[in-house]
Amino acid sequence: MINRRRFVHTLTAAGIGAVTADCFAASSEPRRRAVNRGADVLRSADGRLNVTLHAAETNVTVGGRRARLFAYDGRVPAPRIEVRPGDEISLRLENQLSESTNLHFHGLHIPPSGSSDNIFLHITPGQTFDYRFTIPSSHPAGLFWIHPHMHGSVARQVSRGLAAPLVIRGEIDQIPEVAAAAEHVLVLQDFALDAAGIPLEPSMPELTHGREGALITLNGQSAPLIGVEGGGLLRLRLVNASSSRFYRLALEQHPLHIIGVDGGALSAVRSVDEILFVPGQRLDILVHATRGTGRYRLLSLPYDRGSAEMMGGMGGGSGASETLTLATVEYRGQSSRTWILPQRLVTAPALSAANAPPRTIQLGQGMGMGRGMSFLINGRTFDENRIDAAPRLGSIEEWEYVNPTGMDHPMHLHTNPFQIVQPDGSLEGAWRDIALVKAGARTRIRVSFEDFTGKTVQHCHILDHEDLGMMATVEMRA
Repeated sequence: MINRRRFVHTLTAAGIGAVTADCFAASSEPRRRAVNRGADVLRSADGRLNVTLHAAETNVTVGGRRARLFAYDGRVPAPRIEVRPGDEISLRLENQLSESTNLHFHGLHIPPSGSSDNIFLHITPGQTFDYRFTIPSSHPAGLFWIHPHMHGSVARQVSRGLAAPLVIRGEIDQIPEVAAAAEHVLVLQDFALDAAGIPLEPSMPELTHGREGALITLNGQSAPLIGVEGGGLLRLRLVNASSSRFYRLALEQHPLHIIGVDGGALSAVRSVDEILFVPGQRLDILVHATRGTGRYRLLSLPYDRGSAEMMGGMGGGSGASETLTLATVEYRGQSSRTWILPQRLVTAPALSAANAPPRTIQLGQGMGMGRGMSFLINGRTFDENRIDAAPRLGSIEEWEYVNPTGMDHPMHLHTNPFQIVQPDGSLEGAWRDIALVKAGARTRIRVSFEDFTGKTVQHCHILDHEDLGMMATVEMRA
């Protein structure tokens, strides 16, 4: 068995996987400032992407309401970025906020240090930083996203709007049925606002549970209409950019045909009636428009992610007992051709057996020094100067997460994707970068440490839990 990057590299060498993209007006001059305001999609051209993101507090409209939020280029969410394997990325971040920030390229397999996916950077107010890296030529196609990762402020900055979807085009986009589908990249966010549109500050119980907002948006809109032709296919590519909220997704009278999860495509379509969508995750879904006419709601069904004493989410409860309408799919006309679901997707090879000792990672909680509740990994809160795990480059390890607490924890590993080897429902065997560890349960993953040395992290993607200590350093060593 081989890992997926070596397999994709073989395909790339054979000329498979490149997708022609429309050219965005990006300069080949590496230092030129790109002005992006107003652009919907920022695409690479001639193997390069040169853009600038301006992070600032600004007035925006979300869900039909005026709000004072944090935004990249004045947009919530930010314009979509599209690149291809092998592209050289030059992304300048201008921090016009009144607080320090940085960027995390969530799900990308790129170096964790220097000017790449370095979450230990502190970009101070008024400072500019140039991120520069190359997408590996063997990188799988998929949906990723960019968000701040300033420890102690991650939940605050993400919940106030900072998020940008990032698409890598590749092999799956060339499958005829997928290419023919009407594609929508949708960023799910929730906001807690007062009557004047100012973000509400969470209470300590709300931080403990993980903040949630009553205003839920898809690409900044409340319950938008999404059109589909009868007999056709609709491709919904979703990013859960909420800092804490889980969404239990279902589409009225339609199964969800999953073709990708997190950063990777599946080997075959997995059809489900519903799927749990946790913070930080991405889903790539086909909807087969076989009903003929009508409107059908994309719902988030009730789900309880924590113990009763930890409930009380900001601005509308935890959502555990609510059914929410996220969007409505509307039939509009008839496709000139009746499509069927793709019979095959891409080859997603399984990882070989572990060749290093297993690790047990126990999740926990305790009382912090003057901060109320803290969240723990192996009994300790985060310390960036302490190395918590030091896997060797080239090793394949199995990690077992043990969660004796009363709350679910979605655990995210930077830099290297993994496969869940403990049964994971309909998506067992998929390549992931987030593993849900349910309350009172265990989850086992298998991860290959490839290509890059350096220090990175794993953490809970309920971002208040990360800020309150549930993060640990992982240093890959040669």
